[in-house]
Amino acid sequence: MRVVIQRVLRASVTIDARVHSAIGPGLLVFAGIEEADDSTDMEWLCGKITSLRIFNDEAGVMNRSVRETGGDILLVSQFTLHASTKKGNRPSYIRAARPENAVVKYEQMIEVLGAALGKPVATGRFGADMKVDLLNDGPVTIWIDSKQRE
Repeated sequence: MRVVIQRVLRASVTIDARVHSAIGPGLLVFAGIEEADDSTDMEWLCGKITSLRIFNDEAGVMNRSVRETGGDILLVSQFTLHASTKKGNRPSYIRAARPENAVVKYEQMIEVLGAALGKPVATGRFGADMKVDLLNDGPVTIWIDSKQRE
């Protein structure tokens, strides 16, 4: 499982010209799911996302997590995070989970992430054509792969 995490002042997902979800200060998380991902990948990653100390404390030092700040999370599925550009100019998505498997794992991630955060998580809609609007704060953007655990 791969995620791109962006610290945001606000973020929203629009589907069919209507705002589907919106958050204030917190994290916008793009999640790419592959076939090999299992519950241990998800639990580790959700714990990492909610515990990352990337919000400023009173001294202006990144020392607080999204849980500590009371921030929100917007989770958006994005299979293109598993793009392989090794050959040619057309990306291959062979490592991305098939939709029927990925949607189940995405829905489980929503639940696990919400439990780790202590409140519901805002979402996109799996497989939809989404327009994502955000105001990156910092900017702070972090990439994590559960298979590498760096």
